[in-house]
Amino acid sequence: MAPAQGQSLSPGFDAGATEFELAAQLYQAIFFHDGPIARDTVRALCCSALASPDGCFVLGDGLAGDAPWAALQIQSRASGTLAAGQPPLGASQPNRLGLDLVFAGRHLGFLGVAARAGGYDGEALRRFADLGALLASMLHARTSHDQRVEALASSEREIRRQSQMLDQIHDSVITMDPQGYITGWNAGAERLFGYAASEVIGRNILLLYADEDESMEGFFNAFLADGSREMKVRRRKKSGEVFWASVSLSVSHDEDGTPSGLIGYVVDISDQQCAEEKLRLHARIFECAGEAIMVADAGERIVSVNQALCDITGFAERELLGCTPALMNLGSGGARWDEIRRALDAQGYWSGELQPLRKDGAAYPAWVSVSLVRNTADAPSHYCFVFADISARKEAEEQIYRLAYFDPLTGLPNRSLLFSLLAQAITEAHRKHEHGALLFVDLNRFKHINDSFGHTPADALLAEVARRLTRSLRKEDVVSRLGGDEFVIALFDINRREDAAIVARKLLAVLAEPFFVEQHEVLLSASIGISIFPEDGRDAETLIRNADVAMYRAKQTGSSSYLYYSREMNLRSLERLKLEGSLRHALDRGEFRLHYQPQVDLASGRITGAEALLRWEMPGHGMVPPAQFIPVAEETGLIVPIGEWVVDAACRQLRAWLDAGQAPVKIAVNLSPRQFSQNLPRTVLGILRAHDIPAELLEVEITESMLMHNADSVVAMMQEFAAAGVSMSLDDFGTGYSSLSYLKRFPINTLKIDQSFVRGIPRDANDSAIATAIIGMAKALNLKVIAEGVETAEQQDFLKSAGCDEMQGYRFSKPLPADPFAALLCASNG
Repeated sequence: MAPAQGQSLSPGFDAGATEFELAAQLYQAIFFHDGPIARDTVRALCCSALASPDGCFVLGDGLAGDAPWAALQIQSRASGTLAAGQPPLGASQPNRLGLDLVFAGRHLGFLGVAARAGGYDGEALRRFADLGALLASMLHARTSHDQRVEALASSEREIRRQSQMLDQIHDSVITMDPQGYITGWNAGAERLFGYAASEVIGRNILLLYADEDESMEGFFNAFLADGSREMKVRRRKKSGEVFWASVSLSVSHDEDGTPSGLIGYVVDISDQQCAEEKLRLHARIFECAGEAIMVADAGERIVSVNQALCDITGFAERELLGCTPALMNLGSGGARWDEIRRALDAQGYWSGELQPLRKDGAAYPAWVSVSLVRNTADAPSHYCFVFADISARKEAEEQIYRLAYFDPLTGLPNRSLLFSLLAQAITEAHRKHEHGALLFVDLNRFKHINDSFGHTPADALLAEVARRLTRSLRKEDVVSRLGGDEFVIALFDINRREDAAIVARKLLAVLAEPFFVEQHEVLLSASIGISIFPEDGRDAETLIRNADVAMYRAKQTGSSSYLYYSREMNLRSLERLKLEGSLRHALDRGEFRLHYQPQVDLASGRITGAEALLRWEMPGHGMVPPAQFIPVAEETGLIVPIGEWVVDAACRQLRAWLDAGQAPVKIAVNLSPRQFSQNLPRTVLGILRAHDIPAELLEVEITESMLMHNADSVVAMMQEFAAAGVSMSLDDFGTGYSSLSYLKRFPINTLKIDQSFVRGIPRDANDSAIATAIIGMAKALNLKVIAEGVETAEQQDFLKSAGCDEMQGYRFSKPLPADPFAALLCASNG
């Protein structure tokens, strides 16, 4: 066992010790636990091996101890290496031995032994020389070992120093072998990726890749092929987060210069990538923006424009760069630019509408925003102009305004604009204690023109009416079209109430002049209602409503006229609205009744039939006169379901009489023009079939006005009735535009002389002549004639003598409910 460090090796050797034992002891002394050489032990071993009482062992060139050892050293160096059998060195001390320890030409130390009794023989000299050679080789080995240890320690210190330096680098540094396995991982890499060095060293770099299609081989090949030392790639952190990284690579080489691995320098460039992407995006937005963008420097010189600006203005980019915005009337002088500059100085921003110039000099409306850009020193550096051509938008706004406030057909103000103007005028009139008037104009019988000529010619006629009305008024007056054939005229300033009547008469005269529609002369008339403000209303709604009421009353006179509004008119209008409301529910509530007025044969005096007349018994009001509710039913369209009820009720009553054994009698029902539609014949014939009534027991009455419109469709329907056996009578003949062509074209069985002609006979010669003519014409056409409204014996005798077939009226009987009529029928026809 080797002695502990610092312990002297007991020189328990003698000259007879074996060479192996001596070498082992010397090795132990020289390579003692990698510590310093135990020089005293070596010296003692050498002295024991030569049985010398003392000796000297020195490392390197220096000598320790007294001068004699130095002298001995010099002698030894002077005489060269000892050889076996040489005489002792030195004349004064022949018994001392000294030897330089040299190996491979390198001086490693000195060994010397003192004199001993009897001196040193040849064997001792040989042994001393071998001992020196052994020490020299061991010292060489120890020196080489120490050098390698020192080199290794120095390398380890350098590695530690480099590792410390790498850890001080904020960014990540990763080293890899040629196969991509991680060999180095600094603190920056740990911070960036979240992996500790112990988690990644020895693992492949693919651990950090984010894209599955990216291979390590491809990455390295790209690096080696392109010579690129920097690449942008996507990497994945331990948390799973993917980020953009800049990877810079360099190749490491071994001692022979062969590539031994790669050193990667990885930087997170996510923020930089986002910033670059944002810059690219901004650049694309700048170039692709639909709005024009222009940037000028602090000296108001244009430095950048986008394509939209060139498209809008017609200027090429090269024509604008270096110029001032004044080239396009966007700045650099002028009162407006001074205003813009003040806003920019105060708040850094201005926006508003300007009139820039195109390259051809044409101005156009543009909405312009100007921003002042300041540098880091807060000094103005650039002006940014953003503007859009709003010509189309302005045109669209004008179009929307026209559609919103003007009638598209006539170009006149519509209801919305009229209400707005009226509100302002009423306020102004109230403040100044002035008066104004509203004239509600409605064209009479315009629907007939629309039906006769069609919508397009009728619209052209309305446009001409608008032009005539406008030309007839002052510039300050307003003509408005509410819709259809209704116009409202506002006279904002009149001196007297009577002035409105003067204007109304003027307008009626202008409208009475002939119009021409498709080269046909057309005569129009109108009804005008007048309301005065502020007396008749203090808001537009009330004034128009009251003028409408007055117009309706004027229309009821049946001629071209005008009327002022009065409170009584409004009361009547309210009564009419109440009547309309009750009428809408009368059918559901079963408030209608049928009365039957007998039709009597003038020759025999027997009842041949009856006209079914509608009666309305309103709860709490009693019987409502037909003259009151029939026009309301016509206007509201309620006459259609009411008329269908009349036909059904008449057929139901006929069925009841027939079932009771009553002799068959023909019942006539009136049809309104509003009821005439393609479904009318099917509806009526369906009711007949439902009640099993023979078609010849039903007669439908129509008026002349019905024949004037849509004659072809009316003929078709009447022929359908005739084919089914339903007879037709023409009511109120002679009161309208009587035409013999009607009697020729339509399958009519009976003419009814209107009571307006019967009332004057026989005293009135004209009425008597008209009645006689109608009877004669009917007879010539093989038509039956019935006279309405016969009340006196004289009327009855005249009609009988003139050849009239039948009569109805109070002379014989007033209209009766079903049961009294049935009783009268039985008594009459006994």
